[in-house]
Amino acid sequence: MPDAPATRTPAPARRARPTHTMTVLRREQLSPHMVRIVAGGPGFDTFTPSSSTDAYCKIWFGRDGRPLNGTVPLEELREQTPREDWPVSRTYTVRWVDVERRELAMDFVVHGDEGLAGPWAASAQPGDILTFGGPGGGYAPDPEADWYLFAADESALPATAAALEALPDDAVGHAFIEVQGPQDELPLNSPRGVVVTWLYRGADQPAGRLLVAALDALPFHPGAVQVFAHGEREAMKGLREIFFTRHKLERSAVSLSGYWAAGRTEDAFQAEKRTPIGKIL
Repeated sequence: MPDAPATRTPAPARRARPTHTMTVLRREQLSPHMVRIVAGGPGFDTFTPSSSTDAYCKIWFGRDGRPLNGTVPLEELREQTPREDWPVSRTYTVRWVDVERRELAMDFVVHGDEGLAGPWAASAQPGDILTFGGPGGGYAPDPEADWYLFAADESALPATAAALEALPDDAVGHAFIEVQGPQDELPLNSPRGVVVTWLYRGADQPAGRLLVAALDALPFHPGAVQVFAHGEREAMKGLREIFFTRHKLERSAVSLSGYWAAGRTEDAFQAEKRTPIGKIL
């Protein structure tokens, strides 16, 4: 009698993050290249704030370049349309959440007509609808750290600003933020012991080089450091060598991630995350 075929226990399905549909309440021009969208409405009731200061959401866009309006569930849209017409997502930091007012803010880097989410945010109007999943996130300041180190370009400026606000009042450390020019600085609420340094690369210089140079020259404080370094992918690889090869930091002490890659569309950047060129850690 032949052996019975082996039975396989199916792997548990990945738990999808909840999807929320909210209304744009207002748009704020924070700087020439940064726009804030404040959203809320009845859809806020499904949103649970994250304890991470780098909390993020994935906004779903249709092929018309506008966010989905939530009238048809995402999975149904995928079932009803060819794969090439599926909605696409773009990831943005939740800058703040006001539970009492039932509002949240997301900040968008805008460079003219480049990209998908930026042009939408630049022209968004009160009453516009957006659908997004989340929040995700993985970093929050450790109150036990002896000092803190931040390195960010514009893409990680919202998350860095949120982290600085969450630091203990007696925190010490450094925050290096690279932007195009002085006009792109934003007010930051940080402890007096954290030195904030703005780096201006100009309009035509590659992003991230000034960040790498600044941290390459920085004398590290004694004691346990907690690092938050997010931005352009190749720059983050340069910082990786500084943190782990030179300073021998423990992996658990460093939050290091590429938020984007120069010369890549968002879709190409996301696809490359699964290949050697896209891996930071």
